[in-house]
Amino acid sequence: MQKVFVVDGFRSPIGQLGGQLATWRPDDVLAELIRALVQKYPSLDLNAIEDVVIGCANQAGEDNRNIARMSLLLAGLPFSVPGETVNRLCASGMSAIINAHARLAAGEGMLMLAGGIESMTRSPWVMSKSSQPFGRDVELFDSSFGWRFVNPKMKAMYGVDPMGNTAENLAELYKISREDQDFFAYRSQQKCKAATEAHLFDQEILPLEWSTKSGNMTFAVDEFPKPNSTLEKLSTLRPAFKSDGSVTAGNSSGLNDGGCITLLATEEAMRLYDLKPLVSIKSHAVVGVEPRIMGIGPVAATQKALQRANITLDQIDIIELNEAFAAQVLACTRALGLNDDDPRVNPQGGAISLGHPLGMTGARLILTCAKQLVRERKRWGLCTMCIGVGQGYAVVLENSNV
Repeated sequence: MQKVFVVDGFRSPIGQLGGQLATWRPDDVLAELIRALVQKYPSLDLNAIEDVVIGCANQAGEDNRNIARMSLLLAGLPFSVPGETVNRLCASGMSAIINAHARLAAGEGMLMLAGGIESMTRSPWVMSKSSQPFGRDVELFDSSFGWRFVNPKMKAMYGVDPMGNTAENLAELYKISREDQDFFAYRSQQKCKAATEAHLFDQEILPLEWSTKSGNMTFAVDEFPKPNSTLEKLSTLRPAFKSDGSVTAGNSSGLNDGGCITLLATEEAMRLYDLKPLVSIKSHAVVGVEPRIMGIGPVAATQKALQRANITLDQIDIIELNEAFAAQVLACTRALGLNDDDPRVNPQGGAISLGHPLGMTGARLILTCAKQLVRERKRWGLCTMCIGVGQGYAVVLENSNV
């Protein structure tokens, strides 16, 4: 098996629903990222890129018909470079990177691009076909998030709890208070604020530029964070999913737009093109859990990935655990034996503050963690996330240059 490295990557600033990226097609965002990344490494032979693997959860609108292939062509890569789009819902970007890693590790090429993209703003309304001519059983759904066209058998077997309700299920099961959820969300906002003010995200963000009738525009800073959020403000928000619940818009991730791309290379490619790695991918694991408590997925996935890496959680220096919901994160950290305020967990904030473009987030976690490990001269990183319909994913990264 070949050793595979994450060499570098870019992500877009994360846009809020209807925000700065609302006028950008997702294939254009991804093309900008791909173009910038390959231009940063002019020594690369673009024809040697084995594949471009991209995660995308929707694929019902402008991201249809294999957005990976569309975007690489728009970016100017040779038409001989293929592209593949994968879907594992929230972990699509993470799956894309691991799929590329596995193929390179098996000796299938030397270079790949992998990442994720999502435009939840531009996700279309989708309509079913009638079951018969002139039928009146047509269904209409907003495809930006959640269940649609549900199989009645699935509903009978496992239920089709909305994502917010799965967080409520965990809050009840693990006895997680509203106060603890709001405090976690507040800390996420404060950590994100500190990281933004220290320009730490500048190391991973590619500013996007475009022209309008009013002049040139630049989008360079995540627009979803709420740096002025307070515990008092959070405590006034009403439950969003259950009348007597504790999960609110303030202690949940958002609906967002954004993309991320990474460059993966084998040791041979590192020598051939004079590349310097950020980290290597040590291990990974994906598991299934009961759909109604999908948010607990990172626990078993983490345990499996750590076992495969032959290390313990105590050895991990940085933990990027996707903040789908505060209740979900706290359920996972407590199940793993971590303190609620463990400083290793999301030291720059997470999806509650930054946002959660579904197909992008898994790739962003890996890129963010890799940059942190190098910047802080730490060795081990863990990236993990829950996945709708009941799954969990975890990836262990190693920085050998410490």
